[in-house]
Amino acid sequence: MTKPTFFVEEDKILSALFDEGLDNLHLYKPGASPVFSERLLTLLDDECYDKIAVHGHFYLKEEYGLRGIHIDDSTTLPPTGYKGHTSRTCREIEGLKEAKKKSDYVFLRNVFDSVTFGNERASFTAQELKEAARRGLIDKKVYALGGMDIEHIRMAKDLGFGGVVVCGDLWNRFDIHNELDYRELIAHFERLRKATS
Repeated sequence: MTKPTFFVEEDKILSALFDEGLDNLHLYKPGASPVFSERLLTLLDDECYDKIAVHGHFYLKEEYGLRGIHIDDSTTLPPTGYKGHTSRTCREIEGLKEAKKKSDYVFLRNVFDSVTFGNERASFTAQELKEAARRGLIDKKVYALGGMDIEHIRMAKDLGFGGVVVCGDLWNRFDIHNELDYRELIAHFERLRKATS
C-alpha cells in the first residue's frame, strides 16, 4: 500500500518496486485531491496500471485501466454499474464471510499493532485469529493488514492468510524529507518478498 501522503520521489520508488516484482499496489491517499493521484499515475509506466487498485476516486480505475477498486469498509456497495475487480477492508472477523462474497479479496484490519498509525493497536488476539483460521474464515481471499514486518508476515502465512498488506514497515525505510537514495527501501522490499514465499 502506498504511503498515505504524496512525496517527491514516490513515482521513482514505485517504479523500482514494480521492477523488483511488486504485483499488487493499493493507491491509498485519504483526503487528497484526485488530481494528485492522476499526476502520480501519469508518472508511472502504463504497463503497471493493471497491478494497481485505487482507494476512493473510483473513476481512476476506468480512466487509467487500473486493476480495480478498494472499498474501505465491509458493507458499502461498489458504484452503480461497476463491473470489475473489487477488494475491501473488514474490521471484524465475523464480517469476513459476507465481505468475501462481495470481493475478490478482503483486508482484515488490524491484525497486529499498526506501524503506519502508531495509535492503532491489534484488534484480535492470537487465539481469535487461530480460531478464525480453523473455521475457514481466514483463507486465501483474506489479506492481513496492520503491523506487517518480516516476523508478522511469517505468522500471517502460518495462520493461512492469502496475502499481507505492507505499508509502514516499508515506507519507514525512507525519509521523504531528507533522502534521495531509496536503495535500502528496495532491499527491504526484497527481504519482505522472501518472507512471503
